[in-house]
Amino acid sequence: MSTRVRFAPSPTGFLHIGGARTALFNWLYARHTGGKFILRIEDTDAARNSQEAVNVILDGLRWLGLDWDEGPLTGDATGQCKGDFGPYFQSQRGALYKRRVEELKDKGLAYEDAGAVKFRMTRDPILIPDVVVGNVTRELTDREQVDPDFVIVRSDGQPVFHFVNVVDDLEMKITHVIRGEDHLSNTAKHIALFRAFGVEPPCYAHIPLILNIDGTKMSKRDRGASMTTYMDEGYLPAAVVNYLCLLGWSPKGNREKMPIEEVISLFDLPQILRHNARFDMDKLQWLNGEYLREVGDEQFRAEGERAFRRAGLPLEKFTPAYIRSALDTCKGKLKWFGELPAYAGFYFTDMVNIDPAALTKDFTPEAKTRIGKLRDAFAGTEEFTAARLEQTLKAVAAQLGIKAGPLVHPTRLACTGSSAGPSLYHLLEILGKERVIQRLDRAMELSGYSG
Repeated sequence: MSTRVRFAPSPTGFLHIGGARTALFNWLYARHTGGKFILRIEDTDAARNSQEAVNVILDGLRWLGLDWDEGPLTGDATGQCKGDFGPYFQSQRGALYKRRVEELKDKGLAYEDAGAVKFRMTRDPILIPDVVVGNVTRELTDREQVDPDFVIVRSDGQPVFHFVNVVDDLEMKITHVIRGEDHLSNTAKHIALFRAFGVEPPCYAHIPLILNIDGTKMSKRDRGASMTTYMDEGYLPAAVVNYLCLLGWSPKGNREKMPIEEVISLFDLPQILRHNARFDMDKLQWLNGEYLREVGDEQFRAEGERAFRRAGLPLEKFTPAYIRSALDTCKGKLKWFGELPAYAGFYFTDMVNIDPAALTKDFTPEAKTRIGKLRDAFAGTEEFTAARLEQTLKAVAAQLGIKAGPLVHPTRLACTGSSAGPSLYHLLEILGKERVIQRLDRAMELSGYSG
């Protein structure tokens, strides 16, 4: 039988990094085996669900490149089918659930209780074979020994998660259920339901949880928990996918940077690690930087412009050539595009903010005199190019009997507001003589320089 796997999120507000990793592992296994990856939105809880939350899930999966293989055909504004698949929605499958409830009632395996419907749970221990966790035997707790039966339809008529989850897996012919280890405690109920319908359950693979770097459980408020973070802060999808692959799965040789085609060829369920994964933002940012160095110039410029605009910088005031030149000085220097406004936002502001402590350190009385001479030399430079500016600065340093450093650091601070950034001489050329002179004058004024 061909492999059929699914990702079945609830639309309750955001796509957690753990959910994205679960979707990825399902997608990888489907692609590795030549099977099908199905997306199913578990939205039977109308009070908690919203279309906005659904869109967050869909946007996140599309951004990661996790395409699903079947579902209802979507339409355009005229109602014509576009030929691409939407996800399945449990809220649209109510008739199916009612039919399956009646089937259990007819078998004597479900019954009415105080307006709800309960499933007649087996009293025997249930063995859960799991590809990752190993065999787990689930015995009834002391409380369950008294009454192990559980609700499958609430008194308001809404079917519960355990029931619809199993019915959909059965109807969709899911062969492998790959999900977080936190669902392992539910699995005995699911196996009992499958067998009540007269079918054997799918193969289970409960994957380890994702924890914070300190070993604590990752909540939605923790740094990096939401996929929206990476979409908004300028990470590359390929880098995020690569990093997610390494959270609970490892290829031989401890390799880290791997193209997705190679991951697909290697990925298999028995390779999933048993211990919980720890999310390391620094490692993700390092890996993203490795991918960022390989991005082509046009993509780098396009993503860079988006990062500047998200930060509210007025790019419309500058020529395309100026923006392009500014971005070109940043290529190869960033770990993610979200760094860009702080790294190079000075190109697009009238004035830069200079830390008073840094100003005091770099603009000592002696340094002010030196910078004044450099300022005058720059003002007299006809060819305001990186090469000529470097020659000019070094010539002033030689006249003063000092190395270039005591001129470089204050100049960078005055023109960018930072002690680090793009190549000094190239950024000076791009800013142009007028801006450079204005910024040097302002820095000396702020530091109390009187000429």
